[in-house]
Amino acid sequence: MHITHATDAHAWDDFLKSQPWSPFLQSWTMGEVYADIDQKPVRLVAELNGVLQGICFAHVVPARRGKHLSVPYGPVITDTINEHDAMLATQGFLNALKKEAAKLGCSFIRISPFWPQGRHHAAEEAVGSVQSPLHLLAEHIWYLPLRENSKKEIPHSNSTPKTEQEILMAMRSTTRNLIRRAERDGVTVRASKNPNEDLKHFLQLHEETRKRHGFTAYSDAFFRSQVKRFAERKECTLYLAEYQGNIISASIHMHAFGETSYHHGASDSTHSKIPASYLLQWTAIKDAMKRGDRIYNFWGIAPTAPLSPLGGKGSGDRGHPFSGVTLFKTGFGGKVLNLMHCKDTSVTKAYWLTYAFERFRKWRRGF
Repeated sequence: MHITHATDAHAWDDFLKSQPWSPFLQSWTMGEVYADIDQKPVRLVAELNGVLQGICFAHVVPARRGKHLSVPYGPVITDTINEHDAMLATQGFLNALKKEAAKLGCSFIRISPFWPQGRHHAAEEAVGSVQSPLHLLAEHIWYLPLRENSKKEIPHSNSTPKTEQEILMAMRSTTRNLIRRAERDGVTVRASKNPNEDLKHFLQLHEETRKRHGFTAYSDAFFRSQVKRFAERKECTLYLAEYQGNIISASIHMHAFGETSYHHGASDSTHSKIPASYLLQWTAIKDAMKRGDRIYNFWGIAPTAPLSPLGGKGSGDRGHPFSGVTLFKTGFGGKVLNLMHCKDTSVTKAYWLTYAFERFRKWRRGF
């Protein structure tokens, strides 16, 4: 297994597109976003006999709790590879990342693969040596298949598209009613024709949402770069929901490689009883269907066992910080995908200070 630095953006994205799951956070464009905000990207490829077997994008995180290399939803290993070669590719990526981390002055590496639990048994052991105290990204994914998927976990691009009526009838009845109520109340949803300009509305609402819920937010510079980079590739839509002349809800949706992801959302508190977010999501789902996308990805929900697609009992841990969004997201129908927990590899002893701090932080945040 041969590990090298990537140089071909088209080959990278073509490989990502060919996989059953194609997380846009591992796209070449995402590396450009992090480069824009001075978080150096590292792109590695694994080849066997000259054939691409995997990709791995990482970026430097200059966090106060410890500078480190972060691998968001990577590495991506081809689904046709055997367990032994998958392990070799993963070990090769980790060894190369260790060298990069040392050169860049990082104290550890945090890897969060988009791997369904148990997909790569042997490779999971090679990802890292320590279970991360905190999750890097959502590890319990709620997604809505937009095409018939037969017995497969996710639908193929050639499978039969579902109809709007089929998706509506699979929703929780309360969700359908709130969509219709938003329409009756006069809420309108539009996809921005100038997202770089209209992003200011999202940023204003997002800051209000951050203060209301007390979470750590991405920087404005990150949002601006992400929207700019992906919108120019027609892979990003900024939705704005208006009520009585006011923008009361907004969201950023990414659509690449046949998947639409609800990536960022924000709303004001003044109009909290107006169900604008429900109509906004339904608008984005319909747009994804028109594009021919296979999947609508709602991203993270609270861990549940089991999780009912119609909500109610089993629809989420009520004490979990994600419990509110879990009820909202699962109401649209869909399935849960449980990913393996992210792992850390220490590069210097300073990592263990970060480990202790994050264990305490996890307890404080209720995870």
